[in-house]
Amino acid sequence: MIKIICVGKIKEKYLNDLIDDYSKRISKYHKLEIIEVKDESTLDKERDSIKKHIGSNDYVITLEIEGVSLSSIELAKKQDTTFNSYGTITFIIGSSLGLHDDIKALANYRLSFSNLTFPHGLFRGILLEQIYRSFKIINNETYHK
Repeated sequence: MIKIICVGKIKEKYLNDLIDDYSKRISKYHKLEIIEVKDESTLDKERDSIKKHIGSNDYVITLEIEGVSLSSIELAKKQDTTFNSYGTITFIIGSSLGLHDDIKALANYRLSFSNLTFPHGLFRGILLEQIYRSFKIINNETYHK
C-alpha cells in the first residue's frame, strides 16, 4: 500500500481534480490511501495527529527541503526495491510549519523534490504524479518520456 499523510485539506477544485486523477491512475497499480490531518497551530499537535497514522512496519518517507533529491528513475527504483521489503510506503507532507523533528526522526528516508517551496495542494499533485510515473517506469510503460 502507498499511504500519503498530509496536513490540511485541499479547497481548490482544480487541485482536487488533479489529485483525484492521479489517485485513480495509481490505483491500477497499487492500493493508495490519502490521509488528511488537521492543520494545527503548533508542530506538536500536528506531530500527534500524524503519528496516529504511521504503522510500525511502514517505510516512512518524509518530504523535506533538506532531504535527498532523486531523478524520476531513481525514485522508481527506490519505490520498487522498498516494496520488496515493506508492505506499506508512507509519504508524509507537512504543513506550512514544516515537520516536527520527531516525525523527521521516524523517517526511513528523507526526500526532497526541490529547494523551492510549493503550495501544499499543488505539491500533493506533484507527488502523486511522480508515484504514478514510478509505476510506469517500473512496468516499462511509455508515459515516462
